[in-house]
Amino acid sequence: MANKKQTYVSAELEWAEEKLAEWRLYVDANPVAELKDRVQFKQTSNGGAIPMVVASIESQIKSIRDTMKEYLALLEVVDKLREKEEQKAEARGSQAINGKMKKFS
Repeated sequence: MANKKQTYVSAELEWAEEKLAEWRLYVDANPVAELKDRVQFKQTSNGGAIPMVVASIESQIKSIRDTMKEYLALLEVVDKLREKEEQKAEARGSQAINGKMKKFS
């Protein structure tokens, strides 16, 4: 049973690390200084098209800011999980063979 829990924790840790990498790429790919309003054309009832702001600069900045907050929160959780995993590994002991046991190997 403990082995399955260990597997789940390591799988969750891997998933969280992937999300961290994904969010970091998103923030890096969208520098705030280069943001522009995203405009698309909407069809009117009489067949024309009018420009509409789909995402303003302010909403994009808020999205990036929220992503950065989530990134930092998840990073903290991942660090705690890593520490717990390292402590578990240390508690189990190392696989090194001491001098007396080398005679038998």
